[in-house]
Amino acid sequence: MSEKSQGEVPMPDSVDELDLQIIALLQEDGRMSNVEIARALGIAESTVRKRLERLLQNGTVRIVAIPDLPKVGRPVRVLLSLQVSPAWVREVARRLAALPEVISLHFTTGEYQLAAEACFPSERALHAFLSERLSSLQGVVRLTSAQVLQTVKGRETWRLPPPAPPTVLVVDDDPDFVEVTRIALKAEGFDVQSAVSGQEALQAMQASPPDVVILDVMMRGILDGVRVSDAMRQDERLARIPILMVSSIPESPYAEMFPTDGALHVDGFLTKPVPPERLVDEV
Repeated sequence: MSEKSQGEVPMPDSVDELDLQIIALLQEDGRMSNVEIARALGIAESTVRKRLERLLQNGTVRIVAIPDLPKVGRPVRVLLSLQVSPAWVREVARRLAALPEVISLHFTTGEYQLAAEACFPSERALHAFLSERLSSLQGVVRLTSAQVLQTVKGRETWRLPPPAPPTVLVVDDDPDFVEVTRIALKAEGFDVQSAVSGQEALQAMQASPPDVVILDVMMRGILDGVRVSDAMRQDERLARIPILMVSSIPESPYAEMFPTDGALHVDGFLTKPVPPERLVDEV
């Protein structure tokens, strides 16, 4: 049996949801093996290995040891803000970055051009650093420092936020259908938006493309929904959004006006009335 048949997932060109799930697991336990990650996500071990290799190679993640500063003899931490003459900003940054006491260094906007974090074995060492090392840096106009008393949250404890729920746009002028659909989909974790016409739907999608569209046919025009699906397929931003068309038109006097399957640009079709659970399954 091939690896793909055992759950291997194709490699994306950029970071996708599966990559984020792998990273989230490693944030919880950096010693987690590829096999354990694969078991937790229900995918092949080779998928985890290849994706981690790619994430490491392109710099999306790094494997590093983060020491506990007090336990390695650096209990004093300070946050520094430096106002620097424009002509000297990069040179001052270069010199600061070369100092072993500096943990991190950032270019910033606002009154101060540089922000840094540094650590020291003692307050005496901190004082010497400020009075002897920083005071000699040419180009520094102003320096403020704040000693860290306690860290409530650090980068090493930050976790990726949970992904936003998939968005479903329900396009229908029947408020009862929209409400029933909204309740059913929200119960399954979807974010549900709605529009009462094709024009309103297209405007909403241009502003914020949804993940799925549930689309009625007969709204402000008999084939309003058909025109929406055609417009979506011709729009580069909207062309790949799945469309589930839900309508009673096959049972109406306008059935002959409805396009055949080959001319209908949708991914699925259900005839109203539709049980909510069937709608959820299709989505």
